Amino acid sequence: MLTELRIRNFKNWSDTSEIRLAPITVFFGSNSSGKSSLIQFLLMLRQTAESPDRRRVLHPGDQNTPVELGTFRDLVHGHDLTKEIALSLAWTLPKPLSIVDPVAIESFEGSSLSFEASIAFDEKAPPRVRRLEYELKKDGQVLTVSMVPFGTPAALKQKFELQAKPYRLVRNQGRAWKLPAPVRFYGFPDEVGAYYQNAGFTSDLALSLEQQLRRIHYLGPLRTVPKRSYVWSGEVPDHVGWAGDRAVEALLAAADRKISAGYKRPNTGFSIVIARWLKQMGLLDSFEVRPIAKDRKEYEVLVRTGATSADVTLPDVGFGVSQVLPVIVQCFYAQPHTTILLEQPEIHLHPSVQMTLADLFIEAVQSREGGQDRGIQLIVESHSEHFLRRLQRRIAEGAVSRDDVALYFCRRGADGSILEPLRVNLFGDIENWPDDFFGDEMGELTARLNAAADQQALAN
Repeated sequence: MLTELRIRNFKNWSDTSEIRLAPITVFFGSNSSGKSSLIQFLLMLRQTAESPDRRRVLHPGDQNTPVELGTFRDLVHGHDLTKEIALSLAWTLPKPLSIVDPVAIESFEGSSLSFEASIAFDEKAPPRVRRLEYELKKDGQVLTVSMVPFGTPAALKQKFELQAKPYRLVRNQGRAWKLPAPVRFYGFPDEVGAYYQNAGFTSDLALSLEQQLRRIHYLGPLRTVPKRSYVWSGEVPDHVGWAGDRAVEALLAAADRKISAGYKRPNTGFSIVIARWLKQMGLLDSFEVRPIAKDRKEYEVLVRTGATSADVTLPDVGFGVSQVLPVIVQCFYAQPHTTILLEQPEIHLHPSVQMTLADLFIEAVQSREGGQDRGIQLIVESHSEHFLRRLQRRIAEGAVSRDDVALYFCRRGADGSILEPLRVNLFGDIENWPDDFFGDEMGELTARLNAAADQQALAN
């Protein structure tokens, strides 16, 4: 699970400062305040890790990626090409990472990793990494491994040197060549293994970050419109798709999976979990996916809006059902230790359904499968007051710990976006909520009462 993020000189953000990421992390804020940029940044990192071009430091995107962010000039804060884009990221490992020194016959094991890098513009070449650093941690012990420029830092094409503390790197015999630039924004060049007798573990560090980035999945704010039939040939998709277009495929692929709502809670079939949530939200009375005919690849989604209603397909019910279905499916379909990025999950939903999203997310992060915690993380961008109020209530009731929720408010400042952590007390109250973000409720009530009194006076 991602635990910390910091971004500098990216789009709206001069410096986000350190962001604590919890199992449920929610960003609120006005339009164009930088909320989406935070999600876009994480998506760009994933896109880069998936790119087949190892020389590409950052992959801002194209027509085949969930986000397309333009050129480095578009990415850097204030379009100032003299600035470096910098990031730091920390995460807990699904299982400890063990590093063995074949020279000293020593080992080091860590349960969490952090990573830092800075990236600069080069007029004569693609953007380049200026430095990168990993820290593997456990119980106060820290192993630091970094690549830093060798010689004058003014030139971007300088060679690099590898440093490690307290690990002692041992050179192979021969001329002490300096290292070429890092691979992508996070990887060590192949020459590391040739130059050192005991630096093979560096590839494990880069692989751990790559795996963590690949565990990030995204569902955008505009989900695909419902269909009367769906084709499924048996493929198991990684996720429901950026627009939720593979939600039904995912549901069919998960037919044999069983999910528990929490510790000592019974295991329930995957499709039953989805149907339960649709009913709990008050959207449908029943939900079923079945083949149109025997031995066919075409399937239809049949639903009932009431106990005595007839079966109909998804296009025949309210549009909100098709918009929330991918959200529900993704929450439980995601593999263990996945981070799910959700933009405006409340879109096209009635206020009462928006409130229920908070309960859905709490169950998703507390759910278990195969007797183990699934370790799901949700990073949400939202405008919904109703969603927030239910989340506050559940914190007050103890249904979810304050430590498992991180809330932030984004606003525009003189030098770009500003991120303010929201302080939530034991009673679920937000102690520093910005005035009038959801409107001036008391002011509206007073104005309405005054207008009513004026109308009454005119009538008399």
